[in-house]
Amino acid sequence: MTALPACFLTHPIAHRGLHDISDGRPENSLAAFRAAITLGYAIELDVQTSSDGAAMVFHDDNLDRLTDQSGPISHRPAADLSGIELIGGQDSITDLKKVLDLIAGCVPLLIEIKDQDGNMGQDVGPLEAAVATALRPYRGPVAVMSFNPHSMRAFRESRADIPLGLVTDRFEPEDWPSLNAERREHLGQILDFSASGAGFISHNQAQLEDLPVSALKAQGVPVLCWTVRSRDEERRARRIAGNVTFEGYLP
Repeated sequence: MTALPACFLTHPIAHRGLHDISDGRPENSLAAFRAAITLGYAIELDVQTSSDGAAMVFHDDNLDRLTDQSGPISHRPAADLSGIELIGGQDSITDLKKVLDLIAGCVPLLIEIKDQDGNMGQDVGPLEAAVATALRPYRGPVAVMSFNPHSMRAFRESRADIPLGLVTDRFEPEDWPSLNAERREHLGQILDFSASGAGFISHNQAQLEDLPVSALKAQGVPVLCWTVRSRDEERRARRIAGNVTFEGYLP
């Protein structure tokens, strides 16, 4: 297990970059990342896979919410996706390598690998390998995390030197309808923390008093949280969390 660098606890983390579509900065866009760098915030971003195995910086499984296209992002090759403009700005979907070239170690970078299995199971590996490959020449503070513990195990096979974390939650049925009850119960107890190779968690900011979080914190595990949207929420979160992932305001 590689320890999380201290800078991830001292730089508030801009959720999907410092995005604001009213100012032409969609989430996970180059404009949002530039804005975060300018103000010295750490950056959190998401990666999904293209049909030809590239790591694309995008949150949703489908294109519908964030672009004028529709359908699964995984059904399009990287070259096609790179030509699709994000709603609310002038940037298009980009691959991870281009974003890494932009950030270039200027601020801490937290990469969330989105679940590709569908039930947070073991059908993972290609996206994790693509992220590991993209990160090979990267120099700068970086950590990788996922809701899926199997994703972190797969990533660790390629890059055991990069800090790994679990994104955690209670996994309530109304929030996670695609997961079966057994899987929700298991994940909600954070039972895979050690086996996944994780060294930190990023937990739902509204649930930081949950017992599994308290138990890990008592062991000295760094606790980040998602997603804080006001200074009041930040004050409450920081009673427990070492740092916040934020959007919609400036910490």
